[in-house]
Amino acid sequence: MIKNSKVLALAGLLLSGLCGSAPAQEVYPVGSEIASSPESIAPAFHNQPKESELAPLSYVNQPPMVPHSTKNYQVTKNTNQCLACHSVQASRTTGATRISPTHFVSRDGVVSGEVSPRRYFCLQCHVSQADVEPIIENQFKPLPGYGEK
Repeated sequence: MIKNSKVLALAGLLLSGLCGSAPAQEVYPVGSEIASSPESIAPAFHNQPKESELAPLSYVNQPPMVPHSTKNYQVTKNTNQCLACHSVQASRTTGATRISPTHFVSRDGVVSGEVSPRRYFCLQCHVSQADVEPIIENQFKPLPGYGEK
């Protein structure tokens, strides 16, 4: 019986030595991979002209492109810097394009004096125009009469 316990103890000692000899793996701090993940990469802002002509529309009801940079514009549920120039009241003095009357209609068709919540976040539809090469090949053809200056 003592011989068996010595054999078992020796076997256990040998096995524990094998377990400790596994190659060390690199340990990454929590969150270290987040900085390089695609979700954390900021969108590219190209050098847009300070101001330019409106780009021609390519289809019916296309949201017009923004002829100036929108970098660092604050558009949150509490503030919308676009409205500082483009609201009905401000556009009279700034000369900026007034927002469309469609932006005052709720999803239920009710017309309001305030911008509808569904149209409040301008940059969902309106993007700054930039003269850049497309990332992927584009086969889009504008409707006849559209896409021309």
